[in-house]
Amino acid sequence: MKTIIPKKAQAPERKWYVIDAKWQNLWRLSTKIAGILRGKNKVDFVPFFDNGDYVVVLNCDQFETTGKKMEDKMYYRHTGYLGGLKSTNLAKLLVKKPAKPLELAVVGMLPKNKLKKDMLARLKLFTGNEHTYIAQKPELINL
Repeated sequence: MKTIIPKKAQAPERKWYVIDAKWQNLWRLSTKIAGILRGKNKVDFVPFFDNGDYVVVLNCDQFETTGKKMEDKMYYRHTGYLGGLKSTNLAKLLVKKPAKPLELAVVGMLPKNKLKKDMLARLKLFTGNEHTYIAQKPELINL
């Protein structure tokens, strides 16, 4: 039996999906989103070809976490200067940038290669109940 490798010209039309993040666990939600962005829900998935779909996430600031992760989960960044390590916890990051924790969780679950940038461009995050991609007729996914 011969393995069929999809070509760019044979790639099907990308679908649009809407996911409501309200009351969802952050890390379980981000694994589902990363799988859709990669195209792992399709039959013709291959790891070296970008065949994923678009994902619109609503209420991305109203997710749930288990335990004391709101206080204990830390995010680090470096300014580039000596002693420039900055840290903030999940609760403070949610107040400052509401969509950032979900975005960082999805970024960490995507492959670290040249396809990552294109996959992240198909992730659309909204903090409210409405989005601007109604013309694309996205399908609702219940998790």
